[in-house]
Amino acid sequence: MKKNVMILTGAGQIGMAIARRMGYGMKIVIGDKRRDNAETIAETMNKAGFETVPVEMDLSSRESILGLIDSAKHYGEIQMLINAAGVSPSQASIETILHVDLYGTAVLLEEVGKVIAEGGTGVTISSQSGHRLPALGTEIDEQLAMTPAEDLLKLDILQPANIRDTLHAYQLAKRCNVKRVMSESVRWGERGARINSISPGIIVTPLAIDEFNGPRGDFYKNMFAKCPAGRPGTADEVANVAELLMSERGAFITGSDFLIDGGATASYFYGPLRP
Repeated sequence: MKKNVMILTGAGQIGMAIARRMGYGMKIVIGDKRRDNAETIAETMNKAGFETVPVEMDLSSRESILGLIDSAKHYGEIQMLINAAGVSPSQASIETILHVDLYGTAVLLEEVGKVIAEGGTGVTISSQSGHRLPALGTEIDEQLAMTPAEDLLKLDILQPANIRDTLHAYQLAKRCNVKRVMSESVRWGERGARINSISPGIIVTPLAIDEFNGPRGDFYKNMFAKCPAGRPGTADEVANVAELLMSERGAFITGSDFLIDGGATASYFYGPLRP
């Protein structure tokens, strides 16, 4: 029997929290570059009463993304997308960050937007890092938003000589995510569907714990200690916002980005985290 289908990319805690909030009664196709990660999340959710299918998927590959979408279409109409896949600046090279977080997200939003069902919704997980980047100007913003995905990595601003380090690459990728969501929301709207992004701050996940214990650990610990909330966030707090955006209560919200960082960005610009 055909079902409404949710695509979840990135088999991590944030994606799973949102899928558990929104995926009841749906077929959930879970894509991750490491199949064992997808299988682990699938098993956890299946034991909680959900119906999931793990799929190996590489976000940096259009062919792999199309394969994931084809797998999802086999089960029914694609009604929801949760894109929580990505790499971190402490664990990946500049090239990998640009190919996965920037190019891959652009391709995923484009391709799912071609098949999303009427009334469908999506969220992509960006980052507070995109909000730390200074204004890039109208021309560059438009380039990030509108350049065909296959030409994105040819942009001058994304050339290696213009990128300082992996954190800078990550900031550019996340700024691009927000601009692509704005642009894609117009195309999704033509199908009667909506797409938004969420920019979390420090959220406690296994990946974040690795970061806390890594070379930038003191930086991150200082960030949440000095932000107004005084603590890191949880995956379920991100899911609270995703639930609004993906439900009928968010029917008038599309093409928007929601910063969920406990006030860390505010503190970065106007408080004790000012550089």
